[in-house]
Amino acid sequence: MRFFKTPWLIAALLPGLTWRRPSPTKTIYLTFDDGPVPEVTPFVLTELAKYQARATFFCVGDNIRRYPAVARQVATAGHTLGNHTYHHLKGWDTPPAVYLSDIYQCQAALEMLGPLKKNKLFRPPYGRITPKQIKLLTTDYQVIMWDVLTYDFDKNLASAACLGQAIKNTEPGSIVVFHDSRKAWPNLEFVLPRFLAHFAALGYRFEAL
Repeated sequence: MRFFKTPWLIAALLPGLTWRRPSPTKTIYLTFDDGPVPEVTPFVLTELAKYQARATFFCVGDNIRRYPAVARQVATAGHTLGNHTYHHLKGWDTPPAVYLSDIYQCQAALEMLGPLKKNKLFRPPYGRITPKQIKLLTTDYQVIMWDVLTYDFDKNLASAACLGQAIKNTEPGSIVVFHDSRKAWPNLEFVLPRFLAHFAALGYRFEAL
């Protein structure tokens, strides 16, 4: 079952996490997970630049290590960089001490790119994080979840359906998840330009967290 829109009950059960940013203006918060990778991330940056859009990239630390030039492109373009663990770990399957160590390893990779915003942002891979991990993290990090999940990574989801659901479920203040990953590329290449064009035509702005 796909939940394109985060059910209110799930968000209510984890109130200390950020699920959306209620806004009186037409503002959308785009986020991109799992990069940076050279085959996809530069395309995302090019599309965002067409609309002077700012976004938040939740980076996998090992990808920063492998593709530092691409990571620097993201930072240089003025986007916000967030932590997505070093090895893309599932919090439910990982002891808290190991999970935190992996997050700190990713943070070190991020800080090598240059000055970051004061607020540290973290998104758990797969959205899977335990209450104990949350408690340990929230002293240093703002844990960012999402209001809209595009499922661009789902190879069984047609690109047109992916776009339709992303547009249908996005509203002012939505935090929307895309993926700048090889797995998401077949859908992302189709969906992202059309998503941006649709909401830009309606007068929306795209801001980073």
